[in-house]
This record gives sequence, C-alpha cells and structure tokens, in this order.
Amino acid sequence: MPRGKRRFAIDSRSLEEERYSPKRSRNVNSSRRVSRVDESQSFNQKKCLTWFREYTTSDDPDTLGPEAMEKFCEDIGVEPENVVMLVLAYKMQARQMGFFTKEEWMKGCCDLQCDSIQKLQRRLDHLRGLLIDQNTFKAIYRYAYEFARDKDQRSMDMETAKAMLQLLLGKHWPLYTQFSQFLDQSKYKVINKDQWCNILEFSRTIFNDLSNYDVDGAWPVMLDEFVEWLKVSRGKTNAS
Repeated sequence: MPRGKRRFAIDSRSLEEERYSPKRSRNVNSSRRVSRVDESQSFNQKKCLTWFREYTTSDDPDTLGPEAMEKFCEDIGVEPENVVMLVLAYKMQARQMGFFTKEEWMKGCCDLQCDSIQKLQRRLDHLRGLLIDQNTFKAIYRYAYEFARDKDQRSMDMETAKAMLQLLLGKHWPLYTQFSQFLDQSKYKVINKDQWCNILEFSRTIFNDLSNYDVDGAWPVMLDEFVEWLKVSRGKTNAS
C-alpha cells in the first residue's frame, strides 16, 4: 500500500475509534443533558410574553385585568388574598391592585426568571421568604399603601386599609385585634400615608403592655387615641 494511502487509513481508523469510544459517547450525552437543563432553567422573554397573552384579550392585549387575575391565581395555586400575591405585585412594581400591565409582568418575571406557571410555583417560597427580612418587609408594607389605595384619593379608605393591615400585620402583631376593634369604633374613615407608616413602627417598637409608649412622642394622634382606648378597655376588663 502506498505510504500516503496507508497514513490516511490509519487516520480514518483513529477517527472511527474516537467517534464510537464509550468515553466520547458519555461526554456527548452529558453535554446534551447539561444543555437541556440550561434550556429548561433559562428565562425566555418570548415564552414569557406568550404566557402573559394567555390572560389578556384582543381588546386590551397589554393589560391583565381582575377576571384574568383570578384565573392566574388559580393556575399557580394561590388565593388572590394570599400575601404572596402582594409580594409578587411588589416584584412587578404593579401600580394598581387587580391589574398587571405587560411592562410590569415582563419586569417582574424577568427579575424572578420565570416564564411559565411551573417556574413561578417553584419561586413562591422565595417570595414568601422576602417577608422575613425586616427591611424588605418595610419596603413591601410601604409599597402596599400606594398599590392598594384609590388613585383618585390621597388617603386609603378604611375598609381597604384594614384588609391590608390584616394581611401584613394580622399574624405578627399581638395588638392587631385590639387595633382593628379600635378602628371599628373610631371616627376615622381613611388612613393617610403618615399614619400607615407609623402603624408599622408602632407594631415593631411598642411593647404589648404599652410601658415604653411615650405620650410626648411624635406619634400620630390616631395612635395616641388607640393607646388611651386600649388602657381604658384593659381597665374595664380588669375591673370586671
């Protein structure tokens, strides 16, 4: 066999051996598996937008409204009143309760790297976990005021305020039940932003026995009145 042909034959055989060697086969399969995992975990903007369109109509393709919101909550397995929906709205920086615009949806989903129901469901525990950090909770609490209030009004109506306070503080503030009772019998019909923010600070800093409450402090009059009301209420309970 001529030398050139023999060298070609050897090279060809080496290529065939490499192509079908178990080691190379394993490497190829491993690479394909990694590729499939990366593809399933990566965020796809087009897929995310298609997912959003499942909840909108041709009349308003860029807004997910209240009825569609109920369907969305059903799909991800979360009640609309669940606090995790407020956290999700915070991540999207949604401007109006019950609505997600296309821009808000894309921003929030990109941040969470979610382009499907399944991916968002896997991120729900992460969203709940954001409430544990005090600074993040404070940001979400303050966001809730602007998110939930009627945009035509400077203050939040009392019915909405109580619902949001229940959602955010009901399980964590021991005096919430008494505060809610106080609001029910008070003259207040709305809550302004200063009152809203101070309610959180009050819940975090004032002892349940009110022993560290400073009557000369810079608390809103609403909270001064709540302290007076609670002391009288407790006095009546002790007397009976």
